[in-house]
Amino acid sequence: MQIEPMPSLPPTRVILEQGGFWARWSTWIAWSIAGISLLSALASAGAAAQYFQRDAKVVEKYHSLSRIAAAKVAIVDIAGAIMGGSGFARAQFDHIAEDESVKAIVLRVDSPGGTVSGSDELHYRLAELAKERNLPVVVSMGGIAASGGYYVAMANGGRDDVIFAEPATLTGSIGVIIPHFDVSKLLKKFDIEDDSISSGPLKEMLSPTKDRTPELAERERKVLQSLVDEMFARFKQIVKQGRPKLDDEKLASVATGQIFTAQQAVDAGLVDRIGFLEDAVTRAVELAGLTKDTARVVRYSKPRGLLKDVLDGDFSAGTQGMGAGGMGAGGMMSRGALEAFAEWTTPRAWYLCSWWPALVTSR
Repeated sequence: MQIEPMPSLPPTRVILEQGGFWARWSTWIAWSIAGISLLSALASAGAAAQYFQRDAKVVEKYHSLSRIAAAKVAIVDIAGAIMGGSGFARAQFDHIAEDESVKAIVLRVDSPGGTVSGSDELHYRLAELAKERNLPVVVSMGGIAASGGYYVAMANGGRDDVIFAEPATLTGSIGVIIPHFDVSKLLKKFDIEDDSISSGPLKEMLSPTKDRTPELAERERKVLQSLVDEMFARFKQIVKQGRPKLDDEKLASVATGQIFTAQQAVDAGLVDRIGFLEDAVTRAVELAGLTKDTARVVRYSKPRGLLKDVLDGDFSAGTQGMGAGGMGAGGMMSRGALEAFAEWTTPRAWYLCSWWPALVTSR
């Protein structure tokens, strides 16, 4: 029996048909959502740029008097130990330099002082800014405005009635200190000897572990004392510029390193009046030729953000209550602690009202 071959079938074709009305609309909606999401992301990034920024820019906030006045009186904060001249205080000065609407400055000092170079640079920056813009500077002292803190306050142009101290303020401490600790005898008890190699005997000045001969120790002390004397002379010169009514005799009587209460400082001529921040603001408004209706008082703060906290080692949950030099999350030493340790191990001269500079860090 012969089997007939089956007729060949035409090849199978699959036809993809485009959807109708709803398919086209769903595609358009999807692309629209994607576009809106992209725009929202860009807008959020722009809005959050300040939140995540790492630089030392400032955030301006309304403080008091008129909310709508164009002319501003700027409150500049010098808080904590002064470690250098390029931190938040400098950022505030730079911000004011670019803001022509600022007509006067209230310098709010709550600082025990700090390094000689840092205090001197902040004084210079503020004095130059005030001179270039013809800005009156009024000083408001907080809990403490001593040593380098008082040094910076002298950038007031030598005007009368411009330094205010709160009733509980401690100020003064006009002087210089170069801390030095000698633990060489302690190391000997553990049979440890400092055998550092240096280019000369004075290269190891202030080394806490070097065993010195009496002759070398005396030589080092003379060199260091000459440095202190020169820095001290500059400190007194700066005070005379800020307090021109202080004659040499009266200045010598207060430039002993002593700290004073607010009333003692007034009696000694270091401070003009006892008053609070509001009193200093009133005086600044007056010196700027403004009134409470034509002046807007502003204050600056640091922009904070999660990324900045992490990068700066500022872990609030891990450091609360621990103070400067605390340990961050996971036991990692914070940036502030590292800076404090670096300051402690670096020979440095201080305008500081403290016997232990290593325990103080700038805020």
